Amino acid sequence: AIAPIAKAESGAFRKSPTTFIGKAVTPIHGLAFFIPSLIYVLCVTGNLFTQPAWIQRMSLPNDYFQHKTKVVLRIAACALSFVLLRFAGRAFTHLGNQWHTVGRREKPRVVQTGPYAVVRHPLYTNVLIQQADFTVMFWSYAPLVGLGIIAGAFAVKIPIEASALIMQDSVAAEYRAYMQRVPARVIPFLW
Repeated sequence: AIAPIAKAESGAFRKSPTTFIGKAVTPIHGLAFFIPSLIYVLCVTGNLFTQPAWIQRMSLPNDYFQHKTKVVLRIAACALSFVLLRFAGRAFTHLGNQWHTVGRREKPRVVQTGPYAVVRHPLYTNVLIQQADFTVMFWSYAPLVGLGIIAGAFAVKIPIEASALIMQDSVAAEYRAYMQRVPARVIPFLW
C-alpha cells in the first residue's frame, strides 16, 4: 500500500543500483529475515505444534534457565515483536512518500523527524532487533545466522543508499548536514 502512494506523491525511482551486488542486497536481506521464521512456523505447525528433532538440535541451551524463566523470556520476546511492529509503523509514517527499496525518488527529501532524528536507518534497526528477538522467541540459534546475513547486507546497502542521495543535487547538501547531525546509521554510538 505504501509503494503506490509514494510513487504518486514523490515520483518513480530515478536511479537504482546498477551493480550485481546493489541489485542483490535487498532480496538477500529480505530472504534472510523471512526464511528462518517462516520455516520455523511451518515446521512446528506441520509437526502438530512440536518442534521437529532437527529444529531441537539448533535450540539454545536449556541449562541456564529454569523452565518458567525460559517461558517468561519467550513470552516477553513475543510482546517485544508487537512493540517493534508499532515502531516500524511509526518509522514508515515519518518516511511517508520517500519509501523505496534502494534508489531515489524524482522528488526526494531528507526525512529527519521521529526515529530518523536518532538513527538514519531506523527500519534497519528494527529488523536487526527483531531478528535477535526471534532467537529468544524460537529459542534457537537459527535466527542468529539470519542476523549475521542481514547485518552484512545492511553494511553493503547503506553506503549505496547514501551515495544515491548525495548524487541528487536537490538534497545532497541537506543529506550531508543530516549525516553530520545524526552520525548513527543503525545503532546509536556503535554503527
